[in-house]
Amino acid sequence: MADSDPTLGYLTRRDTEVKLPRPTRVKNKTPAPVQITAEQILREARERQEAEIRPPKQKITDSSELADYRLRKRKEFEDLIRRVRWNIGVWVKYALWEESQKDFNRARSVWERALEVDYRNHTLWLKYAEMEMKNKFINHARNVWDRAVSLLPRIDQLWYKYIHMEEILGNIAGARQIFERWMSWTPDQQGWLSYIKFELRYNEIDRARGIYERFVLCHPKVSAWIKYAKFEMKNGEVFKARAIYERAVEKLADDEEAEVLFVAFAEFEERCKETERARCIYKFALDHIPKGRAEDLYRKFVAFEKQYGDREGIEDAIVGKRRFQYEDEVRKNPLNYDSWFDYIRLEESVGNKERTREVYERAISNVPPAEEKRYWQRYIYLWINYALYEELDAEDMERTRDVYRECLKLIPHKKFSFAKIWLLAAQFEIRQLNLDGARKILGNAIGRAPKDKIFKTYIEIELQLGNIDRCRMLYEKYLEWSPENCYAWSKYAELERSLSETERARAIFELAITQPTLDMPEVLWKAYIDFEIAEGEFQRTRQLYERLLDRTKHLKVWISYAKFEATATDDSDSSDSEQREKKNQCVVRMRRVFERAVSYFRTSAPDLKEERAMLLEEWLNLESSFRELGNVSIVQSKMPKKLKRKRQIMTDDGPAGYEEYIDYLFPEETQAPTMKILEAAYKWKKQKSGSEED
Repeated sequence: MADSDPTLGYLTRRDTEVKLPRPTRVKNKTPAPVQITAEQILREARERQEAEIRPPKQKITDSSELADYRLRKRKEFEDLIRRVRWNIGVWVKYALWEESQKDFNRARSVWERALEVDYRNHTLWLKYAEMEMKNKFINHARNVWDRAVSLLPRIDQLWYKYIHMEEILGNIAGARQIFERWMSWTPDQQGWLSYIKFELRYNEIDRARGIYERFVLCHPKVSAWIKYAKFEMKNGEVFKARAIYERAVEKLADDEEAEVLFVAFAEFEERCKETERARCIYKFALDHIPKGRAEDLYRKFVAFEKQYGDREGIEDAIVGKRRFQYEDEVRKNPLNYDSWFDYIRLEESVGNKERTREVYERAISNVPPAEEKRYWQRYIYLWINYALYEELDAEDMERTRDVYRECLKLIPHKKFSFAKIWLLAAQFEIRQLNLDGARKILGNAIGRAPKDKIFKTYIEIELQLGNIDRCRMLYEKYLEWSPENCYAWSKYAELERSLSETERARAIFELAITQPTLDMPEVLWKAYIDFEIAEGEFQRTRQLYERLLDRTKHLKVWISYAKFEATATDDSDSSDSEQREKKNQCVVRMRRVFERAVSYFRTSAPDLKEERAMLLEEWLNLESSFRELGNVSIVQSKMPKKLKRKRQIMTDDGPAGYEEYIDYLFPEETQAPTMKILEAAYKWKKQKSGSEED
């Protein structure tokens, strides 16, 4: 009892364990000599299957046995119905059995009882009426059908069967009356079409036409109108068919299926050899149907033009097809400006101004969602192209001015701006000889969104007009806005020099080089030095070089200074001896500069060996260029030796191999012990090879 479990009825676990038979160990695993197939196994199972036990056939010999049989069967059916009253299959079997016994009153009673259970089941009505028809109880069948369609008027099958029975019986008027009862319930299109076919079977054309009129009122759809028109066309009534199509267009021009209606109308006119009417219908449809729903219409129109149209018509149709494609693209993504550009180019090639303007207006209405310049860079060209189109193609100057004005109003100048738009607007006003308007636009641009390009263009315009005071004022504004701009300082000084205002130009340069920050100071210093050299002020140039060397001792500065000294001589009105003396002085001054530079690189910047070597190369070239005045040996004694060495490459992960580099060994530098060992080894090897040869 200690091991017993109450949940198992106080049995032990061992008692309740399922004992499986021990698996038989297969000793001989070789295949049997005779193999049994699956087919053989199935055939043997079939042969050994026992015969099905069937109840014996009962033979009824007299009326009493028949009565007993009927009583027994009825009792079985009644018992079954009491158990499963809602099972319609039982009722159907019961009624069919009574019918097989030729007891039609009892069968009707069963059908009626079944209908009391579920009169919404149209299968019961169908089988009930079929029983009456099969046994030629016509009035009973009519009664059943009449009750069925009254209770279930939305079951089309009941109406079809009822009408079919009356038509088989030849009761055409009765069938028509049933159709009228059905039509009062506004059935679907198939019901109306069945009524029309019924009338056409008996050549009642006028009646069919009247039914079609009621049909299109009940179902005002494109398919209904097309069927009506085809009916009239089939009967040779071309004018009536055209009138039906026209009525349909008036009522359904804005319907979703209007494309199908227009295509059918155009094909009707095409069959009637009215090609101009068909072309007008196609064009009317293309203008009124949204482009997204007109794909089939475009295809049919192109095919029509290829068949009946001239070259212009075919091109127009092809343009229409391309227009549809572009409309589809811009509808899917209105911010795809490349699609708008292609669409606009297409309309411009057609030459329809109103349509082109409409597309431009639709395109520019798609403003980028964010106020960031990268989103606007493509969009702004829509405005530019629009303005150029109005000016060059449409030749409407007021609209061009309005386009520029609206574009400048739309751009958020506080965040970013486009100099191109300001300049195009100003240049347009200049072309219209409206100089004040152009100055107003450029002045507004400088005030709201100053840019280098705007200043440069505005200054260039005023310079061409000869307004020097305005140029000076603009340069002052330019430098006030951007004092670090070396280009502006240089150009301002260049302007003053071109006006022979040397002192003003020098003052501008002086002011420029004293600025705390400059974007390209080397350009400014070079311009100032070139200015002084051009003026022949060699002493001022030397002072400038000295001031520049106080700021930077770059290699290029030293070389430029030395080259200046090599050429700083005035050759005018002097004899050969004087010129030679001046050349000597130039060479001396040049050497002095080079010696200062070499001394600087040797003492103050010993790591810049490559720059020092380049300096000496330049010095050597200049000495060579002086021929007899030059002394190459002075430089050659200072030239370094080039040595090829290796150094370790260091990365974030540690050493990554070695690389070769060129090192320079100057005469005053002593060689490292390693180099001495290498040279000694080299000498020893040379001596050894010589002794072997001896």
